[in-house]
Amino acid sequence: MIENKKILILGMARSGYEVAKLLSNAKNTIIITDQKDQEERQIEELKNLGITFIKSDEPETILDESFDLLIKNPAVFPFHPCVKKAHDLNIDVVNEMEVAYHYLKNPVKIIGVTGSNGKTTTVSLIYEVLKEAGMPVKLGGNIGTPLSKIVLDLQANDILLLEISDHQLIDMHDFKTDISVLTNLCPTHLDYHGSYEAYKETKKKIFAHHTKEDIAIINADNYDSLELTKNILSTKYYFNNEENYYTEEAIYIDKEKVINTSDIILKGTHNYENILATYLVAKILNIDFKYVNAVLKRFKGVEHRIEFVRELDGITYYNDSKSTNPTATITALKSFPGSICLILGGMERHQDFHDLTPYLDKIKKIYAIGETRSRIMDYAKEVNVPCEEFTTLKEAMPSIKKEAVNGDIVLLSPASASWDQYIKFEDRGNEFKNIVNNY
Repeated sequence: MIENKKILILGMARSGYEVAKLLSNAKNTIIITDQKDQEERQIEELKNLGITFIKSDEPETILDESFDLLIKNPAVFPFHPCVKKAHDLNIDVVNEMEVAYHYLKNPVKIIGVTGSNGKTTTVSLIYEVLKEAGMPVKLGGNIGTPLSKIVLDLQANDILLLEISDHQLIDMHDFKTDISVLTNLCPTHLDYHGSYEAYKETKKKIFAHHTKEDIAIINADNYDSLELTKNILSTKYYFNNEENYYTEEAIYIDKEKVINTSDIILKGTHNYENILATYLVAKILNIDFKYVNAVLKRFKGVEHRIEFVRELDGITYYNDSKSTNPTATITALKSFPGSICLILGGMERHQDFHDLTPYLDKIKKIYAIGETRSRIMDYAKEVNVPCEEFTTLKEAMPSIKKEAVNGDIVLLSPASASWDQYIKFEDRGNEFKNIVNNY
């Protein structure tokens, strides 16, 4: 518990708002700052709790040696001037989840899921399976509910299931899971971490403080995941190996068929990998596979991840706004036979669109948007794929509607973060769906 401290919370959003409330009852002096205006209702609520909100483009001017702690929003880059100043002043830098971890008052089992791609689907599947089996589970983390919001409600022997991103792991120190799932690794968020090596080392923190008593679930078909975890102390379980694998026809655990793929709503090799990880969690928790199978027969997937929107005039629209790196977009491209009108682009993070080159035969035309649109245009010319650029998604949609024909797939899979124009990728996906559903 944090008491009698002077704290600066850098970045509001959901996590800043919730951790401020969590800390407000322990005689702490709390200032929360953000460069954007916030909801008046939330500001008033925080004010009534004795918390000061300051809108500022230069939060480093607020921070001085009188502060004891800086709580950084995961979206704030680690080399932000305010973060650098905190380090210079020897002020501890943590995040909301790390703070909330220290407020656990009862023994709970913590399951953490991370990875470059697939973590939201995997954590959602695990959650549905645990609920189906009647387990006392609470879901939070990067999937949308800050741990600070639920930590005080956790009861003894609850299961705390968390999606944990690299942006959260980077500022964790004491946080520890009992079971950690690493779905896969690929180069992404390099602008945030500075290098792929730094990114991987941050991901490795999901196994921090593990002993042989703790469990690691690892993708055996992902070289970087294997290399990163070869020296961790956890007891390791693998999927995509000789014991736990999938074929076109079925899923196998311990070389035994557990379900036919024809009975699973989710399709695609990427989803079968997420399913394998889910079965392994069930196995470790001694959950009967009948509960996994029941979920798989009804689970339709995660919003904004290759999400079917509608079919109109023979044209099928899919929202894959959650694809914020080229590897995720490749997964989407592999899910369709071809004739794809691809909406590509967003925040400039120096992502390499050349990774898409092996899948160009599936793309009919690229519609480039956002900060990366000019670079995408150059790439499209280089590989001889038709391309048109627009500043925003909204500007692109009329051209797409006019040009798409019967049999085409319109796919929003940007291979880019949304922060150049949206607060979060969900906003980008919702705008796409609203436009399509109002045709």
